Amino acid sequence: MRAEYMPPEMAFDPNIQDPHLLVQCPSNPDALWVQHHNGIFKSTDGAGSWSEIEKAGPSTFGFAVAVHPGDAQTAWFVPAIKDEKRIPSGGKVVVTRTRDGGKTFDTLTEGLPQEHAYDLVFRHALDVDESGERLAFGSTTGSVWVSENGGDSWATVSNHLPPVYAVRFEKGVL
Repeated sequence: MRAEYMPPEMAFDPNIQDPHLLVQCPSNPDALWVQHHNGIFKSTDGAGSWSEIEKAGPSTFGFAVAVHPGDAQTAWFVPAIKDEKRIPSGGKVVVTRTRDGGKTFDTLTEGLPQEHAYDLVFRHALDVDESGERLAFGSTTGSVWVSENGGDSWATVSNHLPPVYAVRFEKGVL
């Protein structure tokens, strides 16, 4: 991984990185995805080495990441503007999804607020169920959305909760 906030000679030091969340694919334990302060990284060799994903929609910064339980090439992220702003890029809540290991990304917007949105999604506030089709995430402004089709479209569950810090699906419940 790379820490752009460090001097160049220290940027790759493993002891000074800022991973926001690391997830492991249940069906392929060597496949790991990280949402890092500097962007998105993935490993296909059990964290022996990391590849930086440089293009992933409006931003590679964010906190939350989820990986498909049966397909290590598929992962979802909720991007934001980093550091002093910490809001969605362009005031639009989107989810980005890759299905090819980070080579390309879809920007998923259907059912999500596309103007005047200030929803930040914390590290543990995005989850995918055991099927890999149902996702849910919640935001710091108390909104929660769910998708039943892998993120292609989203439905609002609530807009009036306190800040949502974590969302989880119960295992074995579909």
